[in-house]
This record gives sequence, C-alpha cells and structure tokens, in this order.
Amino acid sequence: MEKMFFLGLVFGLAGGALLVANSCKARALVKKSQTELLEKVDAMMDERLNAQQAPAKKA
Repeated sequence: MEKMFFLGLVFGLAGGALLVANSCKARALVKKSQTELLEKVDAMMDERLNAQQAPAKKA
C-alpha cells in the first residue's frame, strides 16, 4: 500500500513538472502564485518585526 502511494506521488510530481515545463500558461500561473506568496510572507514578516519593535519603543 505504501509502495503504491509513493509510486503515485513520484509519478504525480514528474507529470506536474512536465506539464509546467511544457506549458507557458501553467508556468506563468506558477510564477504568479510564487510572487503572491512571497509578497504575503514579506508583509507578515514586516508586521511581526513592527510588533516586536513597538513594545521596545514604549519602554
């Protein structure tokens, strides 16, 4: 059972990689998603840094 799961996982990853490598639309979608994710992570990190610095300024 585990062997079939991992085999399916490997084939799925390989198929997805081939699809993205050969499709301009899929490649653009992946790049757009990565950009959006990085922007969200940057915003969250800025919020955390500001929250950590705010109590230090009050003291």
